[in-house]
Amino acid sequence: MRMGFSAALLLVLLLFFGCAAKPSNLQNLSTVQVQDYQGEDLSSINDFRENSIKGPQYIETENYMLRIDGLVESPADYTYQEVLDDFQHYQKIVTLDCVEGWSVTILWEGVLVKDIIEKAKPTQDAKVVIFHAADGYTTSFPLEYLTQNSIIIAYKMNNVTLPPERGYPFQLVAESKWGYKWIKWITEIEFSDDENYQGYWERRGYSNSGNLNESFFG
Repeated sequence: MRMGFSAALLLVLLLFFGCAAKPSNLQNLSTVQVQDYQGEDLSSINDFRENSIKGPQYIETENYMLRIDGLVESPADYTYQEVLDDFQHYQKIVTLDCVEGWSVTILWEGVLVKDIIEKAKPTQDAKVVIFHAADGYTTSFPLEYLTQNSIIIAYKMNNVTLPPERGYPFQLVAESKWGYKWIKWITEIEFSDDENYQGYWERRGYSNSGNLNESFFG
């Protein structure tokens, strides 16, 4: 049975556009994690041990806000996408050393904390920055540590968006600090004048500075 020209043309068009059209529910997948970067071998994102105080936190992006408050002239609430859109992105390899005796070397990608600080405009009384997490965990740093170093809050590791187990949406990459200072699931950055503030583990005897070249016991 011969097919008319018009019918044949219609069939060709249907096949072409039907195959070419993207389904409305198509989602972009995260990039496959890298195993090395600029000649340096990296740990896997699965090499971490689960040691959070309440287990992994599962945060919905559409409900997430990063609050910047305390002793600042310009407090703000950022959505996840606003953090990604409003600040320059950076990559760097940093090793996390845990007090339990294990370590991981990861390519982190994120935004500089000092860029967030600059936009917030801390008052002269602000001496300490307190980070709050979704599970109630807190830890703090001298303001100078964050303004004088290129410290990032990461949203990717090894080129993959942070899994919930690793701190999605943001984890602090606290260079030169023990792992308990690397707070995950960050929801608030608070500026304070309380130089004696102690976070979750610090109240339990850990060093407030958390410096790698010192004992982690206070």
